[in-house]
Amino acid sequence: MYINRGSGFWSSMPPVVKNLVMINGIMLLITFLTGDFMYEKFALFFFESPLFKPYQLVTHIFMHGSFIHLFFNMYSLVIFGIVLEQVWGSKKFFIYYMVTGLGAAVLHSLVLYIEYSSLSSAYEAGNLMAANGIDTIMRTPTVGASGAVFGVLLAYGMLFPNNVLQLIFPPIALKAKWFVMIFGAIELYLGISNTGSNIAHFAHLGGMLFGYLLIIYWKKNNRMYF
Repeated sequence: MYINRGSGFWSSMPPVVKNLVMINGIMLLITFLTGDFMYEKFALFFFESPLFKPYQLVTHIFMHGSFIHLFFNMYSLVIFGIVLEQVWGSKKFFIYYMVTGLGAAVLHSLVLYIEYSSLSSAYEAGNLMAANGIDTIMRTPTVGASGAVFGVLLAYGMLFPNNVLQLIFPPIALKAKWFVMIFGAIELYLGISNTGSNIAHFAHLGGMLFGYLLIIYWKKNNRMYF
């Protein structure tokens, strides 16, 4: 007797991508069930905030604010991450994913520190309204795998620069290298121009920056594929 143990898309997905999708999905479900508890404990807070814990640098990567947020991150992870895990192997891909996720947190926190320092100086100079901005920085949690996912996108563009990607909106085809550069430029513009946005644009850029540095390091040391 022949037993088909599954040859579908899910069963054929490489282990790191598959487990990342499952963990992120479970974390969102727990967040829905427990509410603010998960955000207070596992989202990333500014390091000067009393709510900050060092482990949040890791745990926030596996949390999301909504199903739509989760869906688009996991969709992008599956589309690009499967290819990278197949090329690099599971261990190297996981290292890359975590480095870019942590890199996103580092750059995001650095930008928050610059904003916090500016607001603190303004407050000390007598601008009492600056206290509202300081309070917002202290109490606002950051969640999401977006920084790591942008790092994955960057890696795909560097390894397969001439692969053509068909976009849904706008409905055009672009080579991966142009897709990555356009997305990076958009994130930089939005990060500078929309300082009050609830989207952590510099976290996205942090994932891309640290991904780029890691790939360059691997290339220089002939460790790109092993």
